[in-house]
Amino acid sequence: MPIPLALVSRYFQLLVNRQFAEAERELERIKQKMHKTEWNQGYFSALYGMLRVRKTNDGGSYAFFSKLDFKDKKTLQTYRKEFLGHVKNRLHGDFDRGFFSAWSDCMRVLSRLDFPINNPKTGNMSNDNKSNDEVEDTGQATIEKFLKRYSSR
Repeated sequence: MPIPLALVSRYFQLLVNRQFAEAERELERIKQKMHKTEWNQGYFSALYGMLRVRKTNDGGSYAFFSKLDFKDKKTLQTYRKEFLGHVKNRLHGDFDRGFFSAWSDCMRVLSRLDFPINNPKTGNMSNDNKSNDEVEDTGQATIEKFLKRYSSR
């Protein structure tokens, strides 16, 4: 059974929003839906590592996830392409391709999310792509909001 993309997308949103208790529950749901294959073990390992680094800031200057700028869409897309190259590379084993596939999925989801930025003139939080009148409440990440926003694209 393939890993449900909606669960994984929600998981990434929860990580970014630092909602760790809910992210751990989502990770457990993902684990329950996975078959025991090398590819899935690599995929799950990457998801677990992302949670650990984000939650504890483990790894310091060496942790890739802690260095990401979630607002830099161009760089996220560049990383996604690099990870996809590793996924397609047959020299990598299934575990590694699953691992890189999780990172590729993460970059895809992050590059599609709008992150609030602090407006230095007003001190208010706003989104890059919206005027102040159009800013919606992004305090709670939900799969419904994600699907609603990106299903029309």
